[in-house]
Amino acid sequence: MKTFFCSLFECVCRNILSYFLKKKIKILHQSNNFLLISKDYDMKINSDNPNEFTVQTQLRKQYPLLANDSLFHEFYFPHRLDFATSGVMCIPIHKKACQMASEAFSGKQAKKYYIGLARGLFSNELIDLDIPIGEDSRYKNIHKMCTYQSEFCTKSRNARTIFLVLEEGLYDCYPATKILIRPVTGRRHQIRVHCSYLGHTIIGDYTYSNRKDVSPFRMYLHAFRLVLPLSLEHIDVQSCDPFLTDDKWHSFTLFNEINEQAFKKLEICVKQE
Repeated sequence: MKTFFCSLFECVCRNILSYFLKKKIKILHQSNNFLLISKDYDMKINSDNPNEFTVQTQLRKQYPLLANDSLFHEFYFPHRLDFATSGVMCIPIHKKACQMASEAFSGKQAKKYYIGLARGLFSNELIDLDIPIGEDSRYKNIHKMCTYQSEFCTKSRNARTIFLVLEEGLYDCYPATKILIRPVTGRRHQIRVHCSYLGHTIIGDYTYSNRKDVSPFRMYLHAFRLVLPLSLEHIDVQSCDPFLTDDKWHSFTLFNEINEQAFKKLEICVKQE
């Protein structure tokens, strides 16, 4: 119990420190059509509170001329990342760019790649998981999802995620696996639910560890690369790997490096649908 409260206190302190530091949003790419940013972990995309620290309010401060008062949240958000997930986000600058990006996401032309640290060691180097997910009816006040086999699952939809093992090692002295992830569909919490289904929850995922994984200071899921093959502008942007400098993660076995060969392995698997 003492360890639990110490870990919780450490997490709260780090979040408070992050709030007061209020780092600028990192811009990965900027053109006349798009901003590609790197969202921080534990950061909302938007809020009805104009004083809350969100992607929306921070972009307004950094790019006041791009804020559009005719939009409810001032900027176009054709896709989203979970509050706890960090990484690449696409912010269209005008309506046509937003329409084309939205169609790419909904039509599965967009290619999204994530990196994560998961609990335990995966049984296979490459896993293609095609398991529908839906809403968990036991939770009314929070958005929690589950796989379709659960008796509490409602409104299930097809969901497919491909996992490629990058490295095996230890996180804080416990077995863990670093993975490159290619979600083929885009359901809410899809990667996190599928990892939980495999028995390898994302490290620091409070919700899908049944509120047990509280010691890590963040959830270890990061949107690493985004590809949008648009006629308006071809987007292919990737961020840095935030887990390389984490002193609690120690890699022992390398299976795949994050390079074109690894991305190709995932895409070959996607086409085998």
